[in-house]
Amino acid sequence: MISLKSIMILGLVLLCKHTIAQPRQVLSLNQDWQFKKTTYTSNINVATAGWENVQLPHTWNNKDMQKGKFFYTGDAFYKKDIIAHPEWKNKRVFVRFEGVGSVADVYVNNKFIGEHRGAYSAFCFEISNSLRPDTINTILVKVNNEERPDIIPVNNRLFGVFGGIYRPVSLIVTNKINITTTDYASPGIYIKQQTTGKLADIKIMAKIENKESTVKEILLRTTIRSREGKIVKQVEQPGKVFPQGINIINQQLKLAKPHLWNARKDPYLYSLTTSVIQDGKVIDSVKQPLGLRYFSVVPGKGFYLNGQPYRLYGVCRHQEWEDYGSALSSQQHAADLDMIYEIGATSIRFAHYQQAEYIYSKCDSLGFVIWAEIPFVNVVTTHETDNAKQQLTELIRQNYNHPSIYNWGLHNEVYSSTPDGFVPVLTRQLNDLAKTEDPDRFTASVSGYGEINRPSNLAADIQGINRYYGWYEGKIPDLEDWVTGLEKNYPDYKVVLSEYGTEANVKQQQEVVGDAGDPSSQFWPETFQTRFHEIQWGIIEKHPYLMASYVWNMFDFSVPFANGGGVPARNMKGLVTYDRKVKKDAFYWYKANWSTEPVLYIAGRRDSDRAAAVTTVKVFSNLKKITLYVNGHKVAGPEKGTTSHDFVFNEVHLNKGENQLRAEGYKNDKLVADKITWYLKN
Repeated sequence: MISLKSIMILGLVLLCKHTIAQPRQVLSLNQDWQFKKTTYTSNINVATAGWENVQLPHTWNNKDMQKGKFFYTGDAFYKKDIIAHPEWKNKRVFVRFEGVGSVADVYVNNKFIGEHRGAYSAFCFEISNSLRPDTINTILVKVNNEERPDIIPVNNRLFGVFGGIYRPVSLIVTNKINITTTDYASPGIYIKQQTTGKLADIKIMAKIENKESTVKEILLRTTIRSREGKIVKQVEQPGKVFPQGINIINQQLKLAKPHLWNARKDPYLYSLTTSVIQDGKVIDSVKQPLGLRYFSVVPGKGFYLNGQPYRLYGVCRHQEWEDYGSALSSQQHAADLDMIYEIGATSIRFAHYQQAEYIYSKCDSLGFVIWAEIPFVNVVTTHETDNAKQQLTELIRQNYNHPSIYNWGLHNEVYSSTPDGFVPVLTRQLNDLAKTEDPDRFTASVSGYGEINRPSNLAADIQGINRYYGWYEGKIPDLEDWVTGLEKNYPDYKVVLSEYGTEANVKQQQEVVGDAGDPSSQFWPETFQTRFHEIQWGIIEKHPYLMASYVWNMFDFSVPFANGGGVPARNMKGLVTYDRKVKKDAFYWYKANWSTEPVLYIAGRRDSDRAAAVTTVKVFSNLKKITLYVNGHKVAGPEKGTTSHDFVFNEVHLNKGENQLRAEGYKNDKLVADKITWYLKN
């Protein structure tokens, strides 16, 4: 019989043989973890029974948090055995966690390595000196997701903080001279660019560590390759690296007539690889995306990309699926982005926290212009200063090189009664930190009130404002008076409509809806959400003063303390249901207005039981000429609705019983059709 130890050694030997030529090895640690949800007051190493085998990503709240407020928060433990291979003896070994919710204490062989506070950013610890060579070593992680006043977000009420190791874990093996892995878990190189259509001036800062005992001579090489892999620029620089502290080496390259990264129109990416060379051999290297672009905001006119106006309209996104919570695979992240791409969005606000590394990389290649932010949100305790600064530093350093990011979000809906209060002071400090770390991107803060000049506002470059007219206040059309008032009184300000939206349960329908909903009700008809977005996008489209706008939310998500719309613990403002199975009518409304792909959609298909014999039919389409047939008869019209993509057929007569509706249009002489069935009850 082959022992477990033999199997593990054989597997690592094969893996090391496969990767031995690489200057660093990055080994997945996602398989074969053991998990136990419990609290120990004594030595955790004595607990030997009751462990469950799990694979990462994993969360223990994938079911209970989605049902209501009685979900588990507290301690849980993960452990994994690894073999320290003999070839690692003169190497450095690191363990890197992409996300643990929300406090992680890491041990190796019962020795405490370090603690990380915050559920959404990566962290990396060196474990070289704690590993026992050529034998089994145990990595143990104590995880806790209880609310804490000193860790943002400070509660589970606006959205749940899922407990667990819910993102990937890897083991990184490097030589003793390496590009740092522990600078807030960043790539260790930072790409700064000054780009125009004629020239890209690219500066690279590399942070090099030397754990040899003496000063060493190295050569630092940075190579830019085209999308096809051809070398288009390369620079080499000799240097000395000292065995004390961090060695910072700067390099500069110029690229004439660069191929610009132009968002969805042309998301062209170069690659940039920085390598450490010693005695003619590459001993470490890091590869990063390189998207060459420049952007600005012209007050009153909006966002400009590469010198041209580019409307930013899109959605917000939470990182959770029904029955999975936040423990998502790359395929699930990709499915979310595919739907956001399908709808035609140009921008995404990743609210309200740092999201998976896969997400930012995929946005680079898809061409989304994105807003990344930290979870300083909802409630203030005055104890979160250090953690907010830590999470902002992690967000920026870990994602510095992604060309898709235009904005660092500092806070959302946290307030103060005076400009000298905790929130304004901390926001100014966060803004200064962001501008020190990255002076070339915008910063934003977000208010849930409609006024510009509030004590917690205006400490960042961009003022985001969340508006829910027709839901939490006023009526749906009130958005028009609000935005025209801002244009008149604050013409030179950079303003974003950072959230707008309303709830919709696809199992609830209503034939006629008004201009105001009831958030406290158990009845949230989908037809109200459709009307809401028809009116509000019709307003937003006419006002480029709003430099960006974001629907809240792309997908339904869990709110453990919520109870409305007939479903507990659910926010149903999404354009797609929690399980990703149903795209609501409002999804197709935006697709018709935003997408360049042919769209033809008859709204109200789930509102199939009709009471009125004479009704109105809405068709959402980006085709030029739309024809509607009811029971085979052509219907007169249509009239234009709130935008040019809103086709309204009035005075449509239904027969008692079953009615067949069919819409037709043409795209480049190709017929596009859609059909639904309604039933007249009387």
